[in-house]
Amino acid sequence: MEKKKLPNSKLIYLLAMLSCFLFCFGGFSILFALISYFLAKKSERIYRENQDEYHNIKSVKKGKVIAIIGIVLNLIILGITIWTLATIGWDSWSDEFVRRWNAGVESNSY
Repeated sequence: MEKKKLPNSKLIYLLAMLSCFLFCFGGFSILFALISYFLAKKSERIYRENQDEYHNIKSVKKGKVIAIIGIVLNLIILGITIWTLATIGWDSWSDEFVRRWNAGVESNSY
C-alpha cells in the first residue's frame, strides 16, 4: 500500500512561515500562526491514529514549531503596540507618524 501525505501539510508550513514574516504588521498575523498550529495538531492526531498510512509527519512538526515561533513573535509585537498606545496615546502616535511622513516626503521631493 502506498503511503499518503498528511492533509494540509503544505498549508500548515505556508501559514506558519507567513506568520513569521508578517509579524511586524501590528501582530495581526497571529491568526495565520494559530490556524497553522491547530491544523498541525489535527494532522498529528490523524497520524497517531494510522501511522502506517502517512509519511510526511516531519513537515507537519516543522510547521508546528514555526507556528509556535510565529505566535510568540506576534504576541511580543501586540504587547509592544498595546503598551505604546497605552503610554503615549493614539493622538500622539498618529501626530508623530504624520510628522515623520511629511518630513520624508519633503526630503525626497524633486
